[in-house]
Amino acid sequence: MDERQLRILRELGELGSVTAVAEALLVTPSAVSQQLRLLQRSIAVPLTEKDGRRLVLTEAGQALAGAAIEVETALARARHTVDEFVDRPDGEVSVAAFHSAGTAFFPLLLRGLAGPDGPRVALADADVAQDDFPRLTREYDLVLAHRLDHAPPWPRTVTATTLLREPLDVAMPADHPLAAKRRLTPRDVADEPWIAAHDGFPILATLEAVAAAAGRRLHFAHRINEFAVVCQAVAAGGGLALMPRWTMRPDPALVLRPLSGVQARRHIDALHRPERTARRAVRTVLDELRRAALIIRDRDTEGEETP
Repeated sequence: MDERQLRILRELGELGSVTAVAEALLVTPSAVSQQLRLLQRSIAVPLTEKDGRRLVLTEAGQALAGAAIEVETALARARHTVDEFVDRPDGEVSVAAFHSAGTAFFPLLLRGLAGPDGPRVALADADVAQDDFPRLTREYDLVLAHRLDHAPPWPRTVTATTLLREPLDVAMPADHPLAAKRRLTPRDVADEPWIAAHDGFPILATLEAVAAAAGRRLHFAHRINEFAVVCQAVAAGGGLALMPRWTMRPDPALVLRPLSGVQARRHIDALHRPERTARRAVRTVLDELRRAALIIRDRDTEGEETP
């Protein structure tokens, strides 16, 4: 049995005829009769009987029609509860981000939503391989993920909102000979030791493109994912590294130089399952992430040529 069948049974008890029920529910009499037959198949005792030319409820039918009132009341209450939940401005919204995105976005998000009536964010760090970000949308309302500019799009099971298209620059100690150049080519950096990410992370694919453009393999001296650690390793002379231009705090011991000849840029996207943004609170947090992205991008007032 389902809600529609129970409602038809209830209306039949009150209105007294199939025709009257059909008129009340704006359906055909045959549709009413069909639903009554389907309901009867799930009940072991008769629910209706003929009374002359009329179809009336049996005692079992009357009992079930009475229960139908309770069912409709409970369903109406449930729908109202869901509507309230969906429209609440102050619900909790879970947000996961890879490390450098969390460093840049989380403080701005917390400050931007600090008012008493806004959503409450529950933040988490999640540094995973690129292909694993969509799976995180099962656990979190919003997931900040990164992929290369030319990488395949995210699967259709998730919705993606691009927050930043962030350049990746070459990081080196401030006294490195290459620091005198304003822009570097793959040939400039091909013979240097590199600090690379682990397999499956977007930065590595860009380094492979650098190697292809230079026509020789790069030497990966170290494998480190966390950019804060990479900064320290570069400053200590461990090698060059690709660093995001906007989402990492400037380190006075380092300089960043743009790289020509390859697509050195990543997308920072907010991923979510389509149904998540039915909630007003999730939409509010997504809007705040967009505002934060503008602040992060605009911090670089010197533009693309002089990071």
